[in-house]
Amino acid sequence: MATLTTANSALALQIAGLYPVPQNIQGYAADDAFMADDVDPVEVQMGVDGHLSGGYTPYTTKLNITLQADSASNAIFDNWLAAQVAAKEVYIANATIIIQGTGEKYAFTRGFMTSATPMSGSKKILQPRKFVITFEQCTKAPS
Repeated sequence: MATLTTANSALALQIAGLYPVPQNIQGYAADDAFMADDVDPVEVQMGVDGHLSGGYTPYTTKLNITLQADSASNAIFDNWLAAQVAAKEVYIANATIIIQGTGEKYAFTRGFMTSATPMSGSKKILQPRKFVITFEQCTKAPS
């Protein structure tokens, strides 16, 4: 029987022009490894007569990745950010997540790093770093 642990999940990140071969991300923070933000696939409007109307709207998916301060994978994000600053251009990423406990697989396409924690917070011990990639699409593969 499968368990709900995140410990055996896998996230791979491919960044066109920088890391053409997918890189396995490692060294996640214990409480916040990775997660996608809620999405808003429908916009609704209430008319003055009290009738609610709605329609589908395209939406982005934000993927939050939180790494321990000593994670070797921090270098992937640091290099990505540095390359963008040097080139004054963006590098586009794709990601794959496999969650063993539930048998789920997700493909994230055409993503941009939209937020980064440039250094670990210095408290009793160094704090995790958070990176946010905003993707054009997130597709769940059939189980």
